[in-house]
Amino acid sequence: MNNLKVLIVDDDENICNLLRLYLEKEGFSTVLAFDGGQAVELFEKEKPDMVLLDIMLPVLDGWQVCREIRKTSDCPLIMLTAKGETFDKVLGLELGADDYIVKPFETKEVIARVRAVLRRSAPVEVAEVKEVHFDNLDINLSNYELKVKGVPVSTPPKELELLYHLASNPNVMFTRDQLLDEVWGFDYCGESRTIDVHIKRIREKIDGASDKWELSTVWARGYKFVTHE
Repeated sequence: MNNLKVLIVDDDENICNLLRLYLEKEGFSTVLAFDGGQAVELFEKEKPDMVLLDIMLPVLDGWQVCREIRKTSDCPLIMLTAKGETFDKVLGLELGADDYIVKPFETKEVIARVRAVLRRSAPVEVAEVKEVHFDNLDINLSNYELKVKGVPVSTPPKELELLYHLASNPNVMFTRDQLLDEVWGFDYCGESRTIDVHIKRIREKIDGASDKWELSTVWARGYKFVTHE
């Protein structure tokens, strides 16, 4: 993962410089932005491999920056926030953030989260073809492509991985904690509410495509991909 570029966005220069110090020590290159407008400009110019994005920013706040980035890119993005309310975390995930870290944080935790998100977002490097096909639904995890009714649908990596995991085990119920473990990995430090957010986003893309299958909620337990014979 060395030589990957991280865009650090925070109006606190001390935090930016601290993160830059630790990331560069780990072999990453860094670009710093101190307001939301500058962040959008540098993202387009520098094309980073990862974004660390504070929420409370001048010019454009973190929510707005995230929206702008997600209009054109699925670049891995971790939000930094001093707020611990569930609303803030869920909103970030709904806007397309890959993870969030609540301030104050340990720098080692940030490094671990960066590496974990990059691992999850990396293309599959094995020859094995991972794909499943259903009526009007094609999920290919080898090239990270989702097609609904034959039309490619832009889908962030974790959404596709979650859908693939469920669809490749049809009619099997998974709890939220199982999905966190099996899709996000043991090193993910988030909460089970993350699953609900991603399921909602997946449904927006695939619901109504066919009556031969559905992404079903098992009340108070979890989710499963149901096929109808």
